Amino acid sequence: MTAAALLQSVLASLPEILVVSGACILLIAGQFVRKGQEDLLVWASVAVVLIATLSTLMLAGEARPAYAGMFVADRFAAFFKCVFYLATVLTFLLSRKYADIEGIGSSEYYVLLLFALTGMMIMASATDLLSIFVGLELMVLCTYVLTGFLRRERRSNEAALKYVILGAVSTGIFLYGVSLVYGLTGTTQLDGMARAVTEDPLDPALLLAVVFIVAGLVFKVGAVPFHMWVPDVYEGAPTTVTAFMSVGPKAAGFAVILRVFLNPLVQASDAWIIVALIAVATMAVGSFVALVQDNFKRLLAYSSIAHAGFAIFGVVAGGADGIASVMLYLLIYAFMNLGIFAAVIMMRNGDFSGEVIDDYAGFGKSHSGLALLMLIYLFSLAGIPPTAGFFAKFYVLTALVERGFVVLAVIAVLLSAVAAYFYIRVVMVIYMREPQRVFEPALTPLVRATLAVTALGTIGIGLFPAWFLGLAQQSVFGG
Repeated sequence: MTAAALLQSVLASLPEILVVSGACILLIAGQFVRKGQEDLLVWASVAVVLIATLSTLMLAGEARPAYAGMFVADRFAAFFKCVFYLATVLTFLLSRKYADIEGIGSSEYYVLLLFALTGMMIMASATDLLSIFVGLELMVLCTYVLTGFLRRERRSNEAALKYVILGAVSTGIFLYGVSLVYGLTGTTQLDGMARAVTEDPLDPALLLAVVFIVAGLVFKVGAVPFHMWVPDVYEGAPTTVTAFMSVGPKAAGFAVILRVFLNPLVQASDAWIIVALIAVATMAVGSFVALVQDNFKRLLAYSSIAHAGFAIFGVVAGGADGIASVMLYLLIYAFMNLGIFAAVIMMRNGDFSGEVIDDYAGFGKSHSGLALLMLIYLFSLAGIPPTAGFFAKFYVLTALVERGFVVLAVIAVLLSAVAAYFYIRVVMVIYMREPQRVFEPALTPLVRATLAVTALGTIGIGLFPAWFLGLAQQSVFGG
């Protein structure tokens, strides 16, 4: 690699370098932070992400290939990185009070979040199966540790163990698919892989490789049949980590899926049939199993599975409109899902966890303002207009219909109606039940700021959806 090529590569990966450098500095400096000065850790972490955001926006103007074609800084990657930054910063803000209550306010917690962010950023920019694997492993190794961060709680340890075992299996499946692709095509670059499938779309060996790679990736987004880890991990992990995992790693998984399968790959083979079946099964399982959940975090876990299924419908639609609809869906999902998790986190005060749905009985009478925010988030998750969640689903359905997948669009609408029931069930508990006891949520200025940002995003995108869709369309592979 020449000096000019090396300089271009360093420039293209500058946001990742800044986050890694900031995490390493924070790891060392955190050892000198005394008890009572934990705010410094939060604001230092936020500063690192904001600097990375600025550098990402500066590089978003044109596609910058790097590292011999294994990495690219383009508008597509910049869009997803901004979603990651949003999820990470809001997680930092939510973590301050929660970390004190749970006793996890060490610098390692924030450093692990920054390293997980780096892995997600690499995944968004990766254009080679090996660089995808590097980003994937950096992300999941950090989330394994974060899941078990409540070391004294048995369910946190159990969740981490299940996540590690199942994650190792999915990684092995993904790597086997990569090895098949390399053996059959002589390359691990996505463009070379797409060309090979286009030249011989009926090659059973290549289709088998595609199936293995699909299996490894859908595990990361919590899609059926690799969804079994989601409820236990979401319930057992610290709630702030659950909020982060429900948005960041899921969006990173979709970023890779879009890069891999919306080359000519899906259109040139029967792989889209597999993806369509996964979408239907994922949304059905998430919607129906959520109906019987009493634990709010488990309900949100199955909600996450259902939303992953709906987003996969956009992958099936394909084309620029399908890609843009998925990207907009994930942005909107970040706001509304982090908002509802912020509501769960604010309920953690003293011996009150807020993890059981009945804990919210009469909340509309005792805390009307906070209950209204929860109503907005829940309606948006259900896809009820005029919230942003409605337009997230509308644009995916539009892409399906325009591509001729009318039957899939009808199935998606019917399953959305099922999913709406369990959100409305929580609303009924909030507004139609009597309060069980007097309770004061843990509302700090940082939690209030998080609620304000997420509510503004949920309502604002609902008011101006076309502008945000246009932003996503401009980001589609340098479009």
